[in-house]
Amino acid sequence: MKEIFMITLEKCPYCKEAFDYIHELKKENPNYEQLNITVIDEQKEPEKIQGFNYYYVPTFYVEDIKAHEGVPSKEIIQKVLDSALE
Repeated sequence: MKEIFMITLEKCPYCKEAFDYIHELKKENPNYEQLNITVIDEQKEPEKIQGFNYYYVPTFYVEDIKAHEGVPSKEIIQKVLDSALE
């Protein structure tokens, strides 16, 4: 299982949407409950985002590979979660 890093902003509506999809997908597939998702708020923890190359939030990295950046959909979030299970 691979670690997921999720870069967010507190007031970002797309980040909230991504969290909603994650919760929904975890209810649908218990395997996703095992995943370790490290959430980093770029304003609160700027030192933790050094080395990540992105422009939009939410951004998802699976290990050190960017899996998605920007407006999420349920299908996109599912692909991110699935890639971490491999």
